[in-house]
Amino acid sequence: MAIKFYMTPGSCSTGIHILLEELELPFEVTIVNLPRGDHIRPDYLAINPKATIPTLVRNDGSALTEFQAIAWWLARSHPKANLLPGDADGDARVIEAMDYVVGTLHGQGFARIFTTANFTPNEADHEAVKARGREIVEQGFAIMNDALAGRDYVAGDFSIADAALFYVEF
Repeated sequence: MAIKFYMTPGSCSTGIHILLEELELPFEVTIVNLPRGDHIRPDYLAINPKATIPTLVRNDGSALTEFQAIAWWLARSHPKANLLPGDADGDARVIEAMDYVVGTLHGQGFARIFTTANFTPNEADHEAVKARGREIVEQGFAIMNDALAGRDYVAGDFSIADAALFYVEF
């Protein structure tokens, strides 16, 4: 059984797609159309009851969800790819950057911009929520820009954190 990857193009799942390609793993893609509600269909909920993307169904049939968990599993399952530095400090720095990108830039910033109604049911507040999202994104990009000063990648070589950073920059 090949790996099955459930994704939405242009979303956080793009980073996992990059990692799968980087590892040259055979995988089957299923597009989950969020605006159409594919993520809340019974067949998808049977795979991922959280109704989120990305989802990776591994060769053993078990599903992994959440960007950080999937990225870490891919890196640990394929250590020769060097997607983690391999030392405690380097690995911690990669996870730190990845969590900041996913949790803050994506989860707090871009989510406010693109899924505003999830942050307030009051339409009168939507512009303020989006403005706060833009502030979070701008501040986050400045922080990551400073962290990357003089470097191409978060931890010297391409890592799982760089795949996360790419999708938010994209």
